[in-house]
Amino acid sequence: MPPNDNRIDARDWSLLAVLSILWGGSFFFNGAALRELPPFTLVFLRVALGAAILLPLLRMHGISLPKSATGWKPFVVIGLLNNVIPFSLIVIGQTFIPSGLASILNATTPLFTVLVMASAGEEALQVRRVAGVALGLAGVIILRGWGVESRTGHGLGILLCLGGAFSYGLAALAARRLLKDSPPLGTATFQLMASTVMMSVVAGAMEQPWRLPMPGIATWLAVLGLASLSTALAYIVFFQILRRSGATNVMLVTLLIPVTAILLGWLVLGEPISMREIAGAIVIGSALLVIDGRAVKMLQRVA
Repeated sequence: MPPNDNRIDARDWSLLAVLSILWGGSFFFNGAALRELPPFTLVFLRVALGAAILLPLLRMHGISLPKSATGWKPFVVIGLLNNVIPFSLIVIGQTFIPSGLASILNATTPLFTVLVMASAGEEALQVRRVAGVALGLAGVIILRGWGVESRTGHGLGILLCLGGAFSYGLAALAARRLLKDSPPLGTATFQLMASTVMMSVVAGAMEQPWRLPMPGIATWLAVLGLASLSTALAYIVFFQILRRSGATNVMLVTLLIPVTAILLGWLVLGEPISMREIAGAIVIGSALLVIDGRAVKMLQRVA
Protein backbone atom coordinates (compact mmCIF):
# COMPACT_ATOMS: atom_id res chain seq x y z
CA MET A 1 0.00 0.00 0.00
CA PRO A 2 1.22 3.56 -0.64
CA PRO A 3 2.96 5.38 2.20
CA ASN A 4 0.91 7.70 4.35
CA ASP A 5 3.24 10.68 3.90
CA ASN A 6 2.90 10.63 0.09
CA ARG A 7 6.66 10.43 -0.40
CA ILE A 8 8.44 8.36 -3.01
CA ASP A 9 11.45 6.19 -2.18
CA ALA A 10 14.59 5.90 -4.30
CA ARG A 11 13.40 2.73 -6.03
CA ASP A 12 10.19 4.30 -7.26
CA TRP A 13 11.99 7.46 -8.39
CA SER A 14 14.11 5.16 -10.56
CA LEU A 15 11.02 3.38 -11.86
CA LEU A 16 9.40 6.74 -12.63
CA ALA A 17 12.43 7.65 -14.75
CA VAL A 18 12.16 4.35 -16.63
CA LEU A 19 8.42 4.86 -17.12
CA SER A 20 8.96 8.38 -18.44
CA ILE A 21 11.22 6.96 -21.16
CA LEU A 22 8.73 4.22 -22.05
CA TRP A 23 5.71 6.53 -22.18
CA GLY A 24 7.66 9.40 -23.73
CA GLY A 25 8.29 7.18 -26.73
CA SER A 26 4.54 6.78 -27.29
CA PHE A 27 4.24 10.31 -28.72
CA PHE A 28 6.98 9.54 -31.26
CA PHE A 29 5.49 6.14 -32.13
CA ASN A 30 2.01 7.66 -32.48
CA GLY A 31 3.29 10.39 -34.76
CA ALA A 32 5.04 7.87 -37.01
CA ALA A 33 2.16 5.36 -37.17
CA LEU A 34 -0.56 7.97 -37.78
CA ARG A 35 0.93 8.64 -41.21
CA GLU A 36 -0.61 5.38 -42.47
CA LEU A 37 -3.08 4.24 -39.82
CA PRO A 38 -6.30 5.91 -38.58
CA PRO A 39 -6.43 6.64 -34.82
CA PHE A 40 -8.85 3.98 -33.55
CA THR A 41 -7.11 1.25 -35.53
CA LEU A 42 -3.78 2.34 -34.07
CA VAL A 43 -5.17 2.19 -30.52
CA PHE A 44 -6.64 -1.25 -31.20
CA LEU A 45 -3.29 -2.57 -32.44
CA ARG A 46 -1.53 -1.01 -29.45
CA VAL A 47 -3.66 -2.71 -26.81
CA ALA A 48 -4.12 -6.00 -28.72
CA LEU A 49 -0.41 -6.52 -29.36
CA GLY A 50 0.40 -5.35 -25.82
CA ALA A 51 -1.94 -7.98 -24.38
CA ALA A 52 -0.51 -10.66 -26.68
CA ILE A 53 3.01 -9.86 -25.49
CA LEU A 54 2.03 -10.13 -21.82
CA LEU A 55 -0.16 -13.24 -22.00
CA PRO A 56 2.73 -15.77 -22.05
CA LEU A 57 4.19 -14.11 -18.95
CA LEU A 58 1.00 -14.88 -17.01
CA ARG A 59 1.54 -18.61 -17.43
CA MET A 60 5.22 -18.28 -16.49
CA HIS A 61 4.24 -16.56 -13.23
CA GLY A 62 1.24 -18.80 -12.49
CA ILE A 63 -1.33 -16.00 -12.70
CA SER A 64 -4.83 -17.17 -13.67
CA LEU A 65 -7.40 -15.25 -15.71
CA PRO A 66 -10.48 -13.92 -13.86
CA LYS A 67 -13.10 -16.68 -13.83
CA SER A 68 -16.31 -14.62 -13.81
CA ALA A 69 -17.87 -11.44 -15.13
CA THR A 70 -17.53 -9.98 -11.64
CA GLY A 71 -13.83 -10.75 -11.69
CA TRP A 72 -13.40 -8.99 -15.04
CA LYS A 73 -15.42 -5.90 -14.08
CA PRO A 74 -12.55 -3.92 -12.44
CA PHE A 75 -10.33 -4.49 -15.46
CA VAL A 76 -13.05 -3.37 -17.86
CA VAL A 77 -13.38 -0.13 -15.87
CA ILE A 78 -9.61 0.42 -15.76
CA GLY A 79 -9.24 -0.50 -19.42
CA LEU A 80 -11.90 2.03 -20.38
CA LEU A 81 -10.47 4.89 -18.29
CA ASN A 82 -6.78 4.09 -18.64
CA ASN A 83 -6.60 2.92 -22.27
CA VAL A 84 -9.68 3.19 -24.48
CA ILE A 85 -10.68 6.77 -23.67
CA PRO A 86 -7.28 8.49 -23.14
CA PHE A 87 -5.42 6.64 -25.90
CA SER A 88 -8.19 7.46 -28.38
CA LEU A 89 -8.52 11.10 -27.34
CA ILE A 90 -4.77 11.74 -27.38
CA VAL A 91 -4.16 9.97 -30.69
CA ILE A 92 -7.02 11.88 -32.34
CA GLY A 93 -5.71 15.07 -30.73
CA GLN A 94 -2.32 14.43 -32.28
CA THR A 95 -3.91 14.62 -35.73
CA PHE A 96 -4.62 18.31 -34.97
CA ILE A 97 -1.64 19.41 -32.84
CA PRO A 98 2.12 18.64 -32.72
CA SER A 99 3.45 15.83 -30.53
CA GLY A 100 5.37 18.33 -28.38
CA LEU A 101 2.21 20.22 -27.45
CA ALA A 102 0.41 16.92 -26.83
CA SER A 103 3.12 15.94 -24.33
CA ILE A 104 2.71 19.29 -22.54
CA LEU A 105 -1.05 18.78 -22.24
CA ASN A 106 -0.40 15.23 -21.03
CA ALA A 107 1.69 16.76 -18.25
CA THR A 108 -1.53 18.17 -16.71
CA THR A 109 -2.34 14.60 -15.61
CA PRO A 110 -0.87 14.99 -12.07
CA LEU A 111 -2.97 18.14 -11.53
CA PHE A 112 -6.16 16.35 -12.57
CA THR A 113 -5.16 13.36 -10.42
CA VAL A 114 -4.59 15.53 -7.33
CA LEU A 115 -8.02 17.12 -7.78
CA VAL A 116 -9.82 13.84 -8.50
CA MET A 117 -8.25 12.04 -5.54
CA ALA A 118 -9.03 14.95 -3.21
CA SER A 119 -12.63 15.23 -4.44
CA ALA A 120 -13.13 11.50 -3.82
CA GLY A 121 -11.62 11.76 -0.32
CA GLU A 122 -8.76 9.39 -1.16
CA GLU A 123 -5.89 11.85 -0.63
CA ALA A 124 -5.72 15.19 1.15
CA LEU A 125 -5.56 18.29 -1.05
CA GLN A 126 -2.20 19.49 0.20
CA VAL A 127 -1.06 22.97 -0.80
CA ARG A 128 2.47 21.64 -1.23
CA ARG A 129 1.41 19.07 -3.79
CA VAL A 130 -0.84 21.41 -5.78
CA ALA A 131 1.88 24.08 -5.84
CA GLY A 132 4.47 21.50 -6.86
CA VAL A 133 2.37 20.17 -9.72
CA ALA A 134 1.61 23.70 -10.96
CA LEU A 135 5.32 24.55 -10.80
CA GLY A 136 6.16 21.37 -12.68
CA LEU A 137 3.64 22.18 -15.40
CA ALA A 138 5.21 25.64 -15.74
CA GLY A 139 8.58 23.93 -16.09
CA VAL A 140 7.24 21.71 -18.89
CA ILE A 141 5.93 24.77 -20.73
CA ILE A 142 9.30 26.51 -20.37
CA LEU A 143 11.17 23.40 -21.50
CA ARG A 144 9.04 22.59 -24.56
CA GLY A 145 7.39 25.89 -25.40
CA TRP A 146 3.72 26.04 -26.27
CA GLY A 147 4.22 25.09 -29.91
CA VAL A 148 0.97 26.90 -30.75
CA GLU A 149 -0.05 26.87 -34.39
CA SER A 150 -2.99 28.57 -36.06
CA ARG A 151 -4.42 25.60 -37.91
CA THR A 152 -7.87 24.12 -38.27
CA GLY A 153 -8.87 21.98 -35.31
CA HIS A 154 -6.07 23.21 -33.06
CA GLY A 155 -8.45 24.07 -30.19
CA LEU A 156 -10.20 20.73 -30.57
CA GLY A 157 -6.87 18.91 -30.41
CA ILE A 158 -6.03 20.68 -27.15
CA LEU A 159 -9.41 19.79 -25.62
CA LEU A 160 -9.06 16.16 -26.67
CA CYS A 161 -5.61 15.83 -25.06
CA LEU A 162 -6.86 17.50 -21.87
CA GLY A 163 -9.76 15.05 -21.84
CA GLY A 164 -7.25 12.21 -22.04
CA ALA A 165 -5.30 13.63 -19.09
CA PHE A 166 -8.52 13.90 -17.05
CA SER A 167 -9.39 10.29 -17.89
CA TYR A 168 -5.99 9.20 -16.57
CA GLY A 169 -6.85 10.94 -13.29
CA LEU A 170 -10.13 9.02 -13.07
CA ALA A 171 -8.28 5.80 -13.88
CA ALA A 172 -5.90 6.40 -10.99
CA LEU A 173 -8.86 6.71 -8.62
CA ALA A 174 -10.49 3.56 -10.00
CA ALA A 175 -7.22 1.60 -9.74
CA ARG A 176 -6.76 2.76 -6.16
CA ARG A 177 -10.20 1.46 -5.19
CA LEU A 178 -10.57 -1.63 -7.37
CA LEU A 179 -7.10 -3.14 -7.76
CA LYS A 180 -5.52 -3.10 -4.31
CA ASP A 181 -4.67 -6.82 -4.29
CA SER A 182 -4.07 -7.46 -7.99
CA PRO A 183 -0.46 -8.23 -9.04
CA PRO A 184 1.00 -5.62 -11.46
CA LEU A 185 1.54 -8.15 -14.26
CA GLY A 186 -2.02 -9.45 -13.98
CA THR A 187 -3.47 -5.95 -13.83
CA ALA A 188 -1.51 -4.81 -16.87
CA THR A 189 -2.53 -7.86 -18.91
CA PHE A 190 -6.20 -8.04 -17.94
CA GLN A 191 -6.88 -4.34 -18.55
CA LEU A 192 -5.24 -4.60 -21.99
CA MET A 193 -7.33 -7.69 -22.81
CA ALA A 194 -10.52 -5.85 -21.82
CA SER A 195 -9.39 -2.81 -23.82
CA THR A 196 -8.76 -5.00 -26.87
CA VAL A 197 -12.37 -6.20 -26.89
CA MET A 198 -13.70 -2.63 -26.54
CA MET A 199 -11.38 -1.18 -29.18
CA SER A 200 -12.17 -3.98 -31.65
CA VAL A 201 -15.80 -2.82 -31.58
CA VAL A 202 -14.90 0.88 -31.89
CA ALA A 203 -12.30 0.45 -34.63
CA GLY A 204 -14.45 -2.03 -36.51
CA ALA A 205 -17.49 0.24 -36.49
CA MET A 206 -15.67 3.52 -37.19
CA GLU A 207 -12.79 2.62 -39.49
CA GLN A 208 -13.19 -0.97 -40.76
CA PRO A 209 -9.43 -1.66 -40.57
CA TRP A 210 -9.70 -4.79 -42.73
CA ARG A 211 -10.39 -2.48 -45.68
CA LEU A 212 -7.25 -0.39 -45.15
CA PRO A 213 -4.15 -0.79 -47.34
CA MET A 214 -1.28 -2.69 -45.73
CA PRO A 215 1.04 -0.26 -43.86
CA GLY A 216 4.77 -0.12 -44.58
CA ILE A 217 7.54 -1.59 -42.44
CA ALA A 218 8.27 1.73 -40.69
CA THR A 219 4.66 1.91 -39.49
CA TRP A 220 4.71 -1.67 -38.23
CA LEU A 221 7.95 -1.00 -36.33
CA ALA A 222 6.32 2.05 -34.72
CA VAL A 223 3.25 -0.03 -33.75
CA LEU A 224 5.48 -2.77 -32.32
CA GLY A 225 7.45 -0.24 -30.26
CA LEU A 226 4.20 1.34 -29.08
CA ALA A 227 2.75 -2.03 -28.03
CA SER A 228 5.82 -3.65 -26.47
CA LEU A 229 7.66 -0.74 -24.84
CA SER A 230 5.11 2.05 -24.34
CA THR A 231 2.26 -0.30 -23.39
CA ALA A 232 3.12 -3.83 -22.20
CA LEU A 233 6.35 -3.05 -20.31
CA ALA A 234 5.22 0.43 -19.30
CA TYR A 235 2.07 -0.81 -17.59
CA ILE A 236 3.94 -3.41 -15.54
CA VAL A 237 6.13 -0.58 -14.22
CA PHE A 238 3.13 1.74 -13.81
CA PHE A 239 1.09 -0.62 -11.64
CA GLN A 240 4.18 -1.50 -9.57
CA ILE A 241 4.67 2.18 -8.68
CA LEU A 242 0.93 2.63 -8.12
CA ARG A 243 0.85 -0.12 -5.48
CA ARG A 244 3.92 1.19 -3.68
CA SER A 245 3.67 4.99 -3.86
CA GLY A 246 0.07 5.86 -4.71
CA ALA A 247 -1.92 7.27 -7.60
CA THR A 248 -0.84 10.91 -7.45
CA ASN A 249 2.83 10.03 -7.26
CA VAL A 250 2.82 7.66 -10.23
CA MET A 251 1.20 10.33 -12.41
CA LEU A 252 4.22 12.58 -11.82
CA VAL A 253 5.78 10.61 -14.67
CA THR A 254 4.05 12.94 -17.13
CA LEU A 255 6.19 15.82 -15.84
CA LEU A 256 9.34 13.79 -16.46
CA ILE A 257 8.45 12.68 -19.99
CA PRO A 258 9.47 15.92 -21.77
CA VAL A 259 12.78 15.98 -19.85
CA THR A 260 13.70 12.42 -20.77
CA ALA A 261 12.68 13.03 -24.40
CA ILE A 262 15.12 15.93 -24.67
CA LEU A 263 17.89 14.01 -22.87
CA LEU A 264 17.44 11.05 -25.20
CA GLY A 265 17.60 13.37 -28.19
CA TRP A 266 20.88 14.75 -26.86
CA LEU A 267 22.42 11.37 -25.99
CA VAL A 268 21.19 9.31 -28.95
CA LEU A 269 20.73 11.81 -31.77
CA GLY A 270 23.23 14.47 -30.77
CA GLU A 271 20.56 17.18 -30.64
CA PRO A 272 21.67 20.40 -28.88
CA ILE A 273 20.11 21.44 -25.57
CA SER A 274 19.19 25.12 -25.26
CA MET A 275 19.30 27.28 -22.15
CA ARG A 276 15.49 27.40 -22.19
CA GLU A 277 15.38 23.62 -21.96
CA ILE A 278 17.92 23.60 -19.12
CA ALA A 279 15.87 26.22 -17.26
CA GLY A 280 12.69 24.19 -17.76
CA ALA A 281 14.38 21.03 -16.49
CA ILE A 282 15.59 22.86 -13.37
CA VAL A 283 12.06 24.13 -12.67
CA ILE A 284 10.65 20.62 -13.09
CA GLY A 285 13.30 19.20 -10.77
CA SER A 286 12.48 21.84 -8.18
CA ALA A 287 8.78 21.01 -8.50
CA LEU A 288 9.41 17.32 -7.88
CA LEU A 289 11.38 18.19 -4.74
CA VAL A 290 8.47 20.34 -3.53
CA ILE A 291 5.98 17.53 -4.21
CA ASP A 292 8.16 14.95 -2.47
CA GLY A 293 8.27 17.14 0.63
CA ARG A 294 11.52 15.94 2.20
CA ALA A 295 13.60 18.81 0.84
CA VAL A 296 11.08 21.35 2.16
CA LYS A 297 11.18 19.75 5.62
CA MET A 298 14.99 19.79 5.60
CA LEU A 299 15.00 23.52 4.77
CA GLN A 300 12.49 24.17 7.54
CA ARG A 301 14.70 22.37 10.06
CA VAL A 302 17.76 24.32 8.94
CA ALA A 303 15.84 27.59 9.21
